[in-house]
Amino acid sequence: MSTERSTTGRAAIGSFVAVGDSFTEGLGDETSEGALAGWADRLAGLLARRSPVPLRYANLAVRGRVIDEIIAEQVPRAAALAPDLVSFCAGGNDILRLGSSVDRITERFEEAVVELRATAGTVLVFTGFDPRDTPVLRRLRGKIATYTAHVHAIADRHGCPVVDLWAMKSLQRPSAWSEDRLHLSSEGHRRVALRSAEVLGLVPVPDAPAPGAQVPGAPVPGTTAGPARQAERLPDLRWAREHFLPWLGQHLLHRGPVEPLAPKRPELLPLWGPVADPVAVRRRTLIEP
Repeated sequence: MSTERSTTGRAAIGSFVAVGDSFTEGLGDETSEGALAGWADRLAGLLARRSPVPLRYANLAVRGRVIDEIIAEQVPRAAALAPDLVSFCAGGNDILRLGSSVDRITERFEEAVVELRATAGTVLVFTGFDPRDTPVLRRLRGKIATYTAHVHAIADRHGCPVVDLWAMKSLQRPSAWSEDRLHLSSEGHRRVALRSAEVLGLVPVPDAPAPGAQVPGAPVPGTTAGPARQAERLPDLRWAREHFLPWLGQHLLHRGPVEPLAPKRPELLPLWGPVADPVAVRRRTLIEP
């Protein structure tokens, strides 16, 4: 681990390992060549430019992974690398599964945090998103709120900084989400990277209120009456048919890709400098937040 200090006086972060699922892999933040960037790549760029030591970065996240898979496949590898910083976000795919237990998910979450804290300098954790404006998923709002409360309690017990995605008003903007409404857009990933940097002690970035935010006395989405309500629901029904139901079917039936997916950046290597993978070279241009 690095013993040098950054310009802010905090211990410099010389190594960063990202652990998780599609959120951390960067789905929704694709380049024109099809490579993925994402909030973790963008955060790595911010850290690298503000640290007096060269940053080494690995991203072990793989889309579709549930918490048991993340703990089995990624957590031991991340712990063995003993980085200055580990980001850990897991459990989102579990929560969306019918009959899943938030208590069990967060018990496993805490086990992973304990394992990571044993070797990593800092473990950065993330809450769930607030799905209040997302059709179908808004029915899980109470479940996700319970998960979020558990994450805060776990972070308090183990001294982990928290990125509170639930509280980020900028993520309530439609522009923060991809067309499928299940993954962040490039703008959403950018906002998460900036907020993560702020939580880690870098220059604070204000999170502007979302345009059209709910005001007292205004109708709550989905409560319009009569024909207007029917018209309002049509886009939601189309989204459910085209995006959510196929996603749900894939996860309920445990249908994965034909070929196993591998992490996009499995080794803890310098973020900037000579690289063997040409896709990684193209990805460098997207690290700017």
